[in-house]
Amino acid sequence: CSLFVLVFVSKVEEVLRDWKLTGNSADRRPPLKGEYTSGTWEERTQEIFFADFEFLITHYLLKQESVTEEGENEPKEDALPLVMQDLLCMNNDFPPRAHCLVRWYGIREFVVISPGTKCEAIISESKCSILLSSISISLANSGCQVPIFVQIQQKWRRMYVGECQGPGVRTDFEMVQVRKVPSQYSHLSGLLDIFKSKIGSTLFPVPPVNIDIRFTYILQDWQQYSWPQQPPDFDSLLGGEVGGIEFGKLPFGACEEPISELHLSTTWSRLTEGIVVDNDVYSDLDPLQAPHWSVRVRAAENPQCLLGDLLTEFFRLCSTKEPVDEVYGRGLAEEEGKDNSDITSALSKLTEPAAAVPITKLSVSSMVHTARKHIRRHRRTDESPLSNEVLNSVLLVCILASKKRLLMLRINQQIKKPSSSRLTFNLYIQMKSAPTDSLTHRLALCICLVNCNYGGLRAVAHLWQELVLELRYRWENNYNVYGLSAGPPDLRCCILHQKLQMLNCCIERKKTRDEASKEGGKGKEHSSLRVPNSTAASNSAREMSQGKSWDSWSDSEEEFFECLSDQGETDSSQSEGRKDCSKSKAEGRRHAFNNMTLLNSTEPLYVPVTQEPAPMTEDLLEEQSEVLAKLGSSAEGSVLRARMQSACLLSDMESFKAANPGCVLEDFVRWYSPRDYVEEVVVDEKGNKVLKGELSARMKIPGNMWVEAWDTARVTPARRQRRLFDDTKEAEKVLHYLAMQKPADLAHHLLPCMLHAAILKLKEEETTENISSVRKSIQQATSQASKLLQSPNDDYKKLEELINQLIAMEMVITRARSLKAKFGVTEDEKNEDSNEFVSSLLEEPEVLVMGAGQGPAGSVIHRLFINAQRAALLAPVDDELVFDKRPSGAVSKVPDFPPPAGRELLLRTCVPRPAPYSKALPQRLFCVLMKDEFRLAGAFSSDISFF
Repeated sequence: CSLFVLVFVSKVEEVLRDWKLTGNSADRRPPLKGEYTSGTWEERTQEIFFADFEFLITHYLLKQESVTEEGENEPKEDALPLVMQDLLCMNNDFPPRAHCLVRWYGIREFVVISPGTKCEAIISESKCSILLSSISISLANSGCQVPIFVQIQQKWRRMYVGECQGPGVRTDFEMVQVRKVPSQYSHLSGLLDIFKSKIGSTLFPVPPVNIDIRFTYILQDWQQYSWPQQPPDFDSLLGGEVGGIEFGKLPFGACEEPISELHLSTTWSRLTEGIVVDNDVYSDLDPLQAPHWSVRVRAAENPQCLLGDLLTEFFRLCSTKEPVDEVYGRGLAEEEGKDNSDITSALSKLTEPAAAVPITKLSVSSMVHTARKHIRRHRRTDESPLSNEVLNSVLLVCILASKKRLLMLRINQQIKKPSSSRLTFNLYIQMKSAPTDSLTHRLALCICLVNCNYGGLRAVAHLWQELVLELRYRWENNYNVYGLSAGPPDLRCCILHQKLQMLNCCIERKKTRDEASKEGGKGKEHSSLRVPNSTAASNSAREMSQGKSWDSWSDSEEEFFECLSDQGETDSSQSEGRKDCSKSKAEGRRHAFNNMTLLNSTEPLYVPVTQEPAPMTEDLLEEQSEVLAKLGSSAEGSVLRARMQSACLLSDMESFKAANPGCVLEDFVRWYSPRDYVEEVVVDEKGNKVLKGELSARMKIPGNMWVEAWDTARVTPARRQRRLFDDTKEAEKVLHYLAMQKPADLAHHLLPCMLHAAILKLKEEETTENISSVRKSIQQATSQASKLLQSPNDDYKKLEELINQLIAMEMVITRARSLKAKFGVTEDEKNEDSNEFVSSLLEEPEVLVMGAGQGPAGSVIHRLFINAQRAALLAPVDDELVFDKRPSGAVSKVPDFPPPAGRELLLRTCVPRPAPYSKALPQRLFCVLMKDEFRLAGAFSSDISFF
């Protein structure tokens, strides 16, 4: 055992030297007031062993700057250790947030040796003695003046004993902890007797004892005050749901009180013995007369929050695996499968001899039972998860909303929150979701509400089926889907929003063709025909449309681009006198181009009517890129890739030939890509300077695709060409894509919109409460969400952490509202002190009440305790007593405050020990008296120079 002790002592000394804890560290300044709570604490841990028993040695240090400058004010050799100075310091009594040893002893640096995580507690007295003696030897050998504590007994008891050594002095740290408070020590008088007997001072008169007292009162009853949510409207669509609002909006707030307790601490500081009386008969410690009040609030653990529940349930929907048909029509599919399971052997059953039917199957009771079972099964299958009222409401908000309603909604949003709308204008781009007034955004909100409040998975499947049917109805009957911006799909949005935009593009193209066929070729050109920019030939957007090889481009006559008659024919009516044959054959003209003429004739060069390029969604672009990449780098693959990318170019060439009879490739290049037509001034045979042009070098390369396409292109106006964009085919692909979406896939697509809506809701609610911590958290969450949602692979674990952050922000906002309701802070009230007090309660561990019980906040807290006491004791309400306006001689039978839940007393003095002629050293005793705990933590210093 002696060998193990020596090894353990050497290891402790080695750790102390490595951490440079040897010598005196009294050169640091005294701690500032509140620095133990607001300062930075450093920790470092290392493992050591006593035989095969593992210990963890941890060093705790308050980070401070040294005050010693170039050898000045260096600590004297016989200076007291830093810990002895801290025992008497009064700047950090009762710190609200610190290590328990810091609270009990007021020290800023110490070392703790505790058993390892997998080791048993040290309960044996002999083991405790061996450890303490080992530590004492280590301190003496190393010259360390930092106190070292050893954790003994069970960990939940928080029992520590320790020692600190200095030049000729020593401080012993002792502790007592029991369950029940002894009656003789339940007041100040009894604790003073313990303290005096422990220090054993023989001086007369006895040095005065400084006393600090803190009583803590707990308020748990909030039932006398406003409910955190508005009462449900039982006449509304949601049928009395708590916090329920109309579809298209998100609920917000807690369904239960988010603040569980309010702790009031009343403190009497720097008292001396004889000033205050507190014994088993009488006490002067009235909380209303305490000079210092401080308050802290304790939040309820995981209160039910409406927005948090919606986000959590919606995120769970992303992990489901069932497709729509299995979720909604599972019963019917199973029944049909059973009935048709033997349909392949139906003919053989007809030809085979009939089997004998059991008599039991022919009984009336058996037939009735079978019929009832079929009726019950079909009734369960036919029942809809969503009622017609709810379904119609969702369709009205999502798809059946009119242009006027969407415009009014957008105007109202701008009126209510103009500043936030400017700040969040591009938020949907950052998060790759959808605009706030779009169909996709409203669809996400409705599906989220349906999933949480109206049946979960089956209700979402039912709603999605109805939405897809409504979209198909609109496609077949040429009705636009409102709430989607015009034009091609916005690749900055989510894929579902792009698909809906693609469907709208198809509806627009179909309407154009149908209107053109009805008008019979009269009127102006429709907007679906485009006028290409003369400088846009090199843009890659033209080359994204799929097409066949040039040899078979116009072979098919199945589909044509229907449009109205050529506007160019009316534009050219100004030259009616001319009866040129070639001009009469021109088709699809718009207007003359920059007063240019054709190279081989004097006819003007006309801009043709061309087809618009086919719009594409993000997944189609990726699919096309994969197809083009698979063609490889061979010559044949390169040619095929060029032809596939040049379908729009070939269409424009055919339109140009139809609008400009007798044109050549150079004419087309002059209009389509002027940079590829080089002009220079040359001198002709007669010596005149003329302007001569030719194709650029890249156009003269053998096998140039422009030359091949020009040779292949036929004279065909845009209205008789095959459509570059087959709206019928693309619309069917979109509708099939939507119909095949599982509820989990749908939730996955709408998750960015849901997170986008949640962040906007938090911003809106935070603006009314003005909570700086929540504002910063929203900015961080927005940045994190942008990174996660822009990533191609979703990290569900990080997304779950993000949702938990949003839920935490909702809790903070609801706590702020609850506290404002309790302390009477209204929105119209411009009391900055009250708002700052409520904000401090949320952000700081403990808040000082200005004016104590006589201040405005103190009066509110006093009234809260009075009403809670009367509610608990079922006492009649007396307005005069409630507001503490008692008439002379009136005595309230109900106390204003309950018995204190915790009492803390701090006793300290400076006396010589162990002999009267010893050096006067600090002595300290911290007492904790609670309902189920009695703790004494003492630090007693001794002069060991002659002992």
